[in-house]
Amino acid sequence: MAAGLGAESDHQQQKIIADFDPQKKPPKRNKYAFACAILASMTSTLLGYDTGVMSGAAIFIKEDLKISDVQVELLVGTINIYSLIGSAAAGKTSDWIGRRYTIVITGAIFFAGALLMGFSTNYAFLMVGRFVAGIGVGYALMIAPVYSAEVSPASSRGFLTSLPEVFINGGVLLGYVSNFALSKLSLRLGWRMMLGIGAVPSVFLALIVLVMPESPRWLVMQGRLADAKKVLDKTSNSKEEALQRLADIKEAAGIPPECNDDVVAVPKNGRSGEAVWKELLLHPTKSVRHILIAGVGIHFFQQASGIDAVVLYSPRIFEKAGITSKNEKLLATIAVGVMKTIFILVATFLLDRIGRRPLLLSSVGGMIISLATLGFSLTIIDHSQKKQTWAVGLAITTVMSFVAFFSIGMGPIAWVYSSEIFPLKLRAQGTSMGVAVNRLMSGVIGTTFISLYKAMTIGGAFFLFTGIALVSFVFFYTCFPETQGRSLEDMEGLFGNFHWLRDSKAAKKTAKASAANNQSNGDASSSSNVQVVGQGVTNGNN
Repeated sequence: MAAGLGAESDHQQQKIIADFDPQKKPPKRNKYAFACAILASMTSTLLGYDTGVMSGAAIFIKEDLKISDVQVELLVGTINIYSLIGSAAAGKTSDWIGRRYTIVITGAIFFAGALLMGFSTNYAFLMVGRFVAGIGVGYALMIAPVYSAEVSPASSRGFLTSLPEVFINGGVLLGYVSNFALSKLSLRLGWRMMLGIGAVPSVFLALIVLVMPESPRWLVMQGRLADAKKVLDKTSNSKEEALQRLADIKEAAGIPPECNDDVVAVPKNGRSGEAVWKELLLHPTKSVRHILIAGVGIHFFQQASGIDAVVLYSPRIFEKAGITSKNEKLLATIAVGVMKTIFILVATFLLDRIGRRPLLLSSVGGMIISLATLGFSLTIIDHSQKKQTWAVGLAITTVMSFVAFFSIGMGPIAWVYSSEIFPLKLRAQGTSMGVAVNRLMSGVIGTTFISLYKAMTIGGAFFLFTGIALVSFVFFYTCFPETQGRSLEDMEGLFGNFHWLRDSKAAKKTAKASAANNQSNGDASSSSNVQVVGQGVTNGNN
């Protein structure tokens, strides 16, 4: 028993050292897995578009329907509360009919929601459309990262699982551009076009998803080993990796290694929803409890740090900063969207190269500085009788820096991390819990931000977000192991104790020392070869 534990410890130590090996080759990109992740992630564009377009459309809706600020808050923010229904349903739906058809359902729900909003005749009708679209938001946020994580090989999982966040940001930018482009239409038609046009891409996306393969992990959970093997052969970097991934998934699903038929019976305890919730919430192991805290915690802090206050209410923030023209406010929000999109693209290429932890901690550190500076500049503007041009410039700059720092780490990593750390049979429900917390906090921020800054000043609101971001930095530093390069079935071993930080630091030092020794040995060998060659040349001349 002790020998087995020792061997397992040595194996984990070697894996940790391998993760920190500075001579590791760059991760490969499997083109088929990349195409699958792209198609799944395109659904997230609809969510991003809805979020971005409402920030500008709310200006015209308030003017046209003569609604109050509280009604604007409810209109903008409650979609995230409604999405709790979608995220809760998505976990069970994806386990029932599969990840792929769940994505099709997501597109259909968005289509219905966009049409309802586009044809709204009054505030109540508009809120019904927001309710339907909110369910689609919950579905999209849960299913796209889960599918991407499950088709991805470990070497490029961070890159592929971050693609939904890339498409969300692309959708936000499209929404901002739509605000500006359609703002010249009549007041009654403009905002309805902004909202209704989202129905068009949802049809295309729902159809194109049908060419995607099903998730290999879902296929194994259904006992369809032959189908799962075909998908794994296409989405792995080698036949050997495909076989290893299949063996790992079978083990996680409770299927004996010797079962290699095309279709096998899956143990009920691997598929029972009631058993899953008991293991997740009522009787979790130390590892599962740690995973749950990390997976839910990152979603809580992602939204509690105020990103949706900036994305949803950027025109109001710019107005408080001194920009009064509608066109200028909408152009400034486009700049926010461009900044978010650029830096999320940068993040996707760094996730599998420098790891989750360095990006996350750097991101949160930058967010803290940006939020504090934004709060300071807005406070100066708020208490000055004359226009402080430097403070206006500083406020606009720090809005941009905040969304940039968010997008390079906190934004994509919340989805990547939470979709990869849960064990297979807990993944759909665990991820849906994280999404539910994410949407709940987003809804709280969206429905209270105007009231919040009216109660404590807009500068004070951002100082509050600064304090929350500081707490999140401590949480991430102490609770988050590095998952870069690990297989999904290997994740559980990283959690359950707080020695991982000490062990990873020790492993990193060992890896660096080993690399230094190898380099010095290589230099010595090279020097020796030069001396031998030199002697040979001298002897030849003699």
